[in-house]
Amino acid sequence: MTSKAPPLALVVDDNRLIANNLVKMLTLLGYEAHAVHGALPAMQVLEANVPELVLLDIHLQGVNGVDICKFIRRNKRLTFTLVVGMSSDTQPELISGMRQAGANGFLAKPIQVEVLEQALADARADMVRRVNEWATTRPLGTQQ
Repeated sequence: MTSKAPPLALVVDDNRLIANNLVKMLTLLGYEAHAVHGALPAMQVLEANVPELVLLDIHLQGVNGVDICKFIRRNKRLTFTLVVGMSSDTQPELISGMRQAGANGFLAKPIQVEVLEQALADARADMVRRVNEWATTRPLGTQQ
């Protein structure tokens, strides 16, 4: 009997302390979690891996989280990757921008494990909703 590997999660945050704490939380929630500290390393990891989840800081140096979210959504391999934006900046237009870029959720920092767990459940529900919407807007027999 083989055991199923835990789902892969990627934490993208310039702040190493925050990223490492989130990795610990995700590990407690059953993920194989890894942290990257910046936009370029995140995009390199995403080119080579297909995580189930990306926790994505919105304010990164260089390329911001909204642009990374768009990068994820343009990549067909990452179609079903959950993206949850996070920031201590909770301006409505910022959160809306992440949603418009394709994020499945948003977390306000600092993040507690119970809030993270609920946000992941909400993100999964959002992905199911999006897939159902996509499926009902495509004629049978089309693949786009």
